[in-house]
Amino acid sequence: MLHLKSFTFNPFQENTYIVYDETGTSFIIDPGNSNASEDAELKNFISEKNLKPSSLLLTHAHVDHIMGAKFVLDTYSLLPEVHEADLFFVDRMLQSAAMYGVHCEQAPTPTNFIKDGDKITLGNYEFDCLFTPGHSPGSITFHNKATKLLIAGDVLFRGSIGRSDLPLGDHETLLQSIREKLLGLDEDTKVYSGHGPMTTIGIEKKSNPFLV
Repeated sequence: MLHLKSFTFNPFQENTYIVYDETGTSFIIDPGNSNASEDAELKNFISEKNLKPSSLLLTHAHVDHIMGAKFVLDTYSLLPEVHEADLFFVDRMLQSAAMYGVHCEQAPTPTNFIKDGDKITLGNYEFDCLFTPGHSPGSITFHNKATKLLIAGDVLFRGSIGRSDLPLGDHETLLQSIREKLLGLDEDTKVYSGHGPMTTIGIEKKSNPFLV
């Protein structure tokens, strides 16, 4: 069975996810942990469940989604994996943090890059990597078809969509990504976003004011 645990971290109230299965294999997705208390919360859950983190995946590399990347490297020896187009934000992480008035440690530089159409295996499950730019130029959405689970980062929210007024964002590209890559998925697909509550594709098709 595929399990998902969410944490809400840092001043931006970002959702960090751990996805794991019965083998104990796990992915850490978008580590937003930003202080010792949040680091401990993440580590304690992994220890209590006896999980073995195998990948550190990023939906995108905005500062609020990578604040815990160095902690994950130091603790689990995992480098972040991201679309190459978002390296811009990793390189400028400390400048972004200073602009928002928050403190963080520099995230490690990824060496493995995710591309559209890649498949990533977690134990007995496979995730499709969907290239969904617009909020950032390298946004990736992770989809497990078997369990109808979608980890969407800041592309699609309950009743909203991601911002496109940040550097390298583009509103029309974002809408195109959502319509072409996400809205055709099964309507009961659960959507776990980078901020806020879970939703479904069906709910957003029917009621999201940016999409109807």
